[in-house]
Amino acid sequence: MPNRLATETSPYLLQHQHNPVDWYPWGAEALERARREDKPILVSIGYSACHWCHVMAHESFEDPGIAALMNDYFVNIKVDREERPDIDSIYMTAVQAMSRQGGWPLNVFLTSEAVPFFGGTYWPPVDRQGMPGFPKVLEATHHAWSTNRDNVRQTASQVLGYLSASAGGAPAGGELSGAIADGAVQRLWAQFDQEWGGFGRAPKFPQASVLEFMLRHCRRTGDERALEMLTVTLDRMAEGGIYDHLGGGFARYAVDGEWLVPHFEKMLYDNAQLMSVYLDAWRLTGREGYRRVVEETADWTLREMRSPDGGFYAALDADSEGVEGKFYVWTVQEVDDLLEPDEADLVKLHYGVTESGNFEGQSILHVDRPLAGLAESSGEPATALTERLDRARGKLLKTRAGRVRPGTDTKIIVSWNGLMIGALASAGVAFGRSDLVEAARAAATLVLEQGIREHGSLARTLTAGQASGDGMLEDHAFLADGLLALYAATGEHRWLEHANDLAKSIVDRFTHTDGPGFFDTGQDHEQLIIRPRELQDGAIPCGNSVAIDVLLTLVHLREDDRSSGYVNALLSSIATPMAEHPTAFGRFLAVLERTQADQRQLVLAGGPEVADLRTAFVARYEPFVTLAYAMGRDDGEGWPTLGNRPIPAGASAAAFLCQGMTCLPPVTSPPDLIAQLDAAPYTKSGQSTG
Repeated sequence: MPNRLATETSPYLLQHQHNPVDWYPWGAEALERARREDKPILVSIGYSACHWCHVMAHESFEDPGIAALMNDYFVNIKVDREERPDIDSIYMTAVQAMSRQGGWPLNVFLTSEAVPFFGGTYWPPVDRQGMPGFPKVLEATHHAWSTNRDNVRQTASQVLGYLSASAGGAPAGGELSGAIADGAVQRLWAQFDQEWGGFGRAPKFPQASVLEFMLRHCRRTGDERALEMLTVTLDRMAEGGIYDHLGGGFARYAVDGEWLVPHFEKMLYDNAQLMSVYLDAWRLTGREGYRRVVEETADWTLREMRSPDGGFYAALDADSEGVEGKFYVWTVQEVDDLLEPDEADLVKLHYGVTESGNFEGQSILHVDRPLAGLAESSGEPATALTERLDRARGKLLKTRAGRVRPGTDTKIIVSWNGLMIGALASAGVAFGRSDLVEAARAAATLVLEQGIREHGSLARTLTAGQASGDGMLEDHAFLADGLLALYAATGEHRWLEHANDLAKSIVDRFTHTDGPGFFDTGQDHEQLIIRPRELQDGAIPCGNSVAIDVLLTLVHLREDDRSSGYVNALLSSIATPMAEHPTAFGRFLAVLERTQADQRQLVLAGGPEVADLRTAFVARYEPFVTLAYAMGRDDGEGWPTLGNRPIPAGASAAAFLCQGMTCLPPVTSPPDLIAQLDAAPYTKSGQSTG
């Protein structure tokens, strides 16, 4: 008989509806029962594409004996971390403080007042490899609660004090300068893997926020180290098994240092961010391989991640048929059976398909021998090899589509959709692909129509047309950021207005009461044991870093000194940790780069004729120039940068390159616009790096 999770909309919670565990969703009913019966709470947090979450569910949560212990001793709550990042953030911080480790599944034990006192991640069903079995953990925790309550409550009190301190107050401040960025680059260089790219050792994550910082720093300063860290990392990831060479898109991370063996789940947020990074790297370097990655990933998104109503799903599972990676790997026999001999030989050579394999006797496709090298050794033109390889890839992809697919998490998460809206809009306008821009427009329309409630608050998720949850800071910030990109791509003023409304909501509902920046939850959000505030960027940037990036963009269109204050105060408060721990502050450092550059605005005026000027601009990497569109003299109230832009006589469109309210003479042709952009400095010191 299904448990209480059967009525939930989260695919992750529904995966557990038939467990013998007496699961509750997070809510008043479970918390009240814990208080009434004086029972501790076991909160288990995960997400649908999490491989080890599936393993623990099968080993422990489906086991009647283990479930009986859980039901006897605890009130058990299942949480989808993607629906409730606020709950996940609080208890992940607690477990990391108590155990110096974190990850998912996250299993944390709480007092009946929901304060954590013990926790961990994956536990096996029996003692194994130095880890205690989960039943032993349950018995020991129950024993401590029953016989040593004072010690449990003392621990909980200490943890609560730590959590409260981490969410409140202001870190020690510092003066903002380019030296912070220089110090961050120096530390990243010390961690950089010069052969394989990325930072640190295995497992390796893409760290898109850090790569975004590299892009902006390189553009502002011309730092060759930043360019090397960026390009080596992007090249190696695109060649590795972390990239899907048939269908496009990236897996979440690689378990090794060479980007070869991925943790096979594909997350919307990773692919949105990496599309943006590869797009900007293409603009910066002109390398066509980066453009190919963007287009293939965009095509995968529209093909496999798009809902019928235009939103974007959250994730694809790592497993199919209960086996991790089974959907993606190949044997020599499969390749030989499917392809013509010359195609099969090329695929095996290029993608490293061997009899022994590189993953449990099968082969993960990766670039083992580049086409240029194969062309040189064979004497065959690279273009001919490319055409043959493309035919072979099409056949393999068609066959793969007939396999049992990994599960799809069909939640439409507002924040992650904001990331993808921005990525698709920017790629679409840069590549002249109206289908990508239209997909971004459709997703934005869906989220705004279904995700904004009558009283103006934003939902967290949309599932099967049902809006649920309170929108977090990241939902407001990421969506606003995506809408600004959609505005830049289309010139449609409504997206700018919606982004501005979301920014106002951030300031009105999320502003921190005792320190700089913003809380992760709004002032009308459910009251938890603390009101969380995340100040570090991880696999996705934190809501605070994207919020100040959005505010900084709007500052340059509205001349809003109040918003500038939010940006400078928050960056100043984390000046030291940004320089000392750059991998945890990538997007903040990217925002810092904007404050150290001469920020300009490019205002385009005219009808459809502005398209040529826009095309010339969006082919360039100009992170310190805000693209905007002129409004009529009577329509520009509240947008002083956009008003009163008369087009020169005899022209149908014009471009105004401005700094604040001071503009260069308007130009009417793409070559003249490029000349103006090249002549203007990028840094406040006046040093040009173009």
